[in-house]
Amino acid sequence: MTEQEPAFRDSIGTVSKDGKRVWMFPKKVSGKYYQARTILSFFLLAIMFFLPLIKVNGRPFILLNVIDREFILFGLSFGPHDFFLFLLVAISTVVFIVLFTAVWGRIFCGWLCPQTVFMEMVFRKIEYWIDGDAKDQRKLRAQPMNAKKFGKRLLKFVIFYTISFLIAHTFLSYIIGFENVIRIVTSPPSEHWAGFTAMMVFTFLFFFVFWWFREQACIIVCPYGRLQGVLLDHNSLAVTYDFSRGEPRGKIKKGTERSEGDCIDCHLCVDVCPTGIDIRDGIQLECVNCTACMDVCDSVMEKVEKPKGLIRYASLNNIKERLPFRFTGRIMGYTILLVVLVSVTGILLATRTMVEAQILRQPGSTYNLIDSTYITNFYTIQVTNKTFDTLDLEIRLKDIKGEIKFVKEDKKVMPQKTFDGNFILILNRADLKIMNTPIYFTVYADGKEIETKKTSFMSDRQNTQ
Repeated sequence: MTEQEPAFRDSIGTVSKDGKRVWMFPKKVSGKYYQARTILSFFLLAIMFFLPLIKVNGRPFILLNVIDREFILFGLSFGPHDFFLFLLVAISTVVFIVLFTAVWGRIFCGWLCPQTVFMEMVFRKIEYWIDGDAKDQRKLRAQPMNAKKFGKRLLKFVIFYTISFLIAHTFLSYIIGFENVIRIVTSPPSEHWAGFTAMMVFTFLFFFVFWWFREQACIIVCPYGRLQGVLLDHNSLAVTYDFSRGEPRGKIKKGTERSEGDCIDCHLCVDVCPTGIDIRDGIQLECVNCTACMDVCDSVMEKVEKPKGLIRYASLNNIKERLPFRFTGRIMGYTILLVVLVSVTGILLATRTMVEAQILRQPGSTYNLIDSTYITNFYTIQVTNKTFDTLDLEIRLKDIKGEIKFVKEDKKVMPQKTFDGNFILILNRADLKIMNTPIYFTVYADGKEIETKKTSFMSDRQNTQ
């Protein structure tokens, strides 16, 4: 690296020395990476906007209703009783982020992050269309307000706000469902004050981020960016400048034999950067790995007839010591832990039932003689309904004849609720040969068999021989 390396870490490019905001006007870029990101963004945006419209069995394919604690993931419903699964998924996600970042760096930020996708692939493109490239944007910002500037600002404001409005409504569709969003939109605000207020707040929030806050969300707010210092090491891949090949920098002079490195100091890698950094200074917190500098540098290298890849995906060891990528002990440990967590979570999801039942003989109770023919035991039943439908509960005996009498007549299990009930089992004493007779109950919900539970029936053995 250069001797001036520590200096660039003392400040960020979006704030001046006197503490004022430095507005970023990244130059429009093109290239294979930008084209690939554009295509990927198209699919990501299509998935985001159309996913709330997909239904499975009349219910949303994805629902994240944190307000009512109702969750549907890929058509499967989840509730508070699945807390242990959420905990496992959360731990697996954290380990995955650590592992993914340790190996691939901030590829997520540049290619998949919603902030980057919307800012660079939607709002920035609109800005180029309305205001022009970086030079035109600076000129427009510096000039006093006139009819032309007012018209462009108004047009951009309307388009930005409209898109923010659509994003907010889509975001709420994942929380309360698409039908509820439509109902709120088509009804007077007085009928849905909470929903209407939430929509306006989210609309303003998204508009604020993409109109004014912009790259500051990545630099100041995003916790993932702050974690890079502990997640990355010298073997992690990142958008990296090949200083061993590029230094010392120098302009091209016609008629003079070049003695400098391949970097011609054109400054284009800085001009296209949306966070205003100079990638030649090294890996920095502000870099979101958007690959803009890679595209523009490759185009310059092609023009000056030098090999591409002066700025490329590489690790520091790959650049400095020319070492190939290798699996370190840390990566191996993270991988093993992640495989274990994902396997356990997958097994629990695969074996998970939508209705769970538990039947036990009442603790501390014994038998009760009705007469010389019949004997009873008292049982407790607990049924957890993980669906969003009300279920009619029914219990049948298996392999033995008897009568079941519930203490409460109502045997409905409400959606995402647990039913706790009691019932009496009446058996003929002639059918009982031992003191503790194994009993099997088959649980039905809406006429469908759920599972069979084993328990015991207490009796007086002397009276049953």
